[in-house]
Amino acid sequence: MVERFSKGLQREMEANGYQLQEEIDADLQLVFNFVDPANPRHFRRRGKGTFVVTVTESDRPTDSVFRAGYPILIRSLGNLMIYLDRSRENPRVHFITLEQGCYSIDGELDEADLYRRVYERVRPLATSKLVIDNTFYPDLPEELSEGDHRTSAIIQSGKKLDEMNLLPAPFPIEELLPPKDYRHIQRLYGIGGLSYGNLSARREGTEFWMSARGVNKANLQQIGRDILLIKGYDADSLAMEISVPEHVEPKRASVDAIEHWMIYTEHPEVGAIVHIHAWMEGIPSTEINYPCGTVQLAEAVADKIRESEDPSRAVVGLKNHGLTITGKDLDDIFERIEGRILPQVPMS
Repeated sequence: MVERFSKGLQREMEANGYQLQEEIDADLQLVFNFVDPANPRHFRRRGKGTFVVTVTESDRPTDSVFRAGYPILIRSLGNLMIYLDRSRENPRVHFITLEQGCYSIDGELDEADLYRRVYERVRPLATSKLVIDNTFYPDLPEELSEGDHRTSAIIQSGKKLDEMNLLPAPFPIEELLPPKDYRHIQRLYGIGGLSYGNLSARREGTEFWMSARGVNKANLQQIGRDILLIKGYDADSLAMEISVPEHVEPKRASVDAIEHWMIYTEHPEVGAIVHIHAWMEGIPSTEINYPCGTVQLAEAVADKIRESEDPSRAVVGLKNHGLTITGKDLDDIFERIEGRILPQVPMS
């Protein structure tokens, strides 16, 4: 099935203007990494902007495609997984995401429709630009080296998210992997005490404080390590500009910093933003499942914020992902979401 699937998907990609590239280089945008589920090998990226789709197949029945496929996605270092289930009479195509999403292509489809639907799912990865680079400036004013009242609010809000059980670890796989494999993944991803989501609060102008990447939002402490001052965005180099204390080894900015920057820049009345992997009923949401940290996802969210009745107090759903919520300040956001949060993001 894998060989037939790969040829069909190649035809669909080429029909939409993409070309198969035999030579591996740093300019590759999208890679399909076909792996053995028993021994998944990861693709060694040569460029930061390369997205990897792990593809695997199995003929073993399973009660949970997610539990069967998620460890393979992590071990193969993919951005998205296509899981081909051959355990039934009519094989089924499933998608698994790093955000713990799991959804399928439903319905009886002929091959042309099947590959078109798969292409629609992977196209966002082939057209997106990541903003993951950071430029650090050791110029944080001395009076801000210990933060201010806004960073204190971010610290308290991180604790609130933890109390609401909205900070699940992004790779909760210790139950799914043998100890040796789990330790290997910890080293590769640098994980340990991590949590999903992020929080930010405007300082002044377009500068804003934001929780850093790879930190436990329930235990934010040091300025420059756990909380960063984002002061700009360099569109030419696709890099966030960060002001840090002179003698602190900084953490990197959250991949969602570009999204927050766009919102703060366009809407001066927005004072705070919270992003969580949860849901609320009756909210507008993005149509395309762009990857985290991309200009395209940030623009899609910014579009929805702009269309809202009050951009300073908007709630926007990110398809198969979570929520971005704006507010006058962090207290305003938590007052509005109290009792309305659904922990399970709907997948489609």
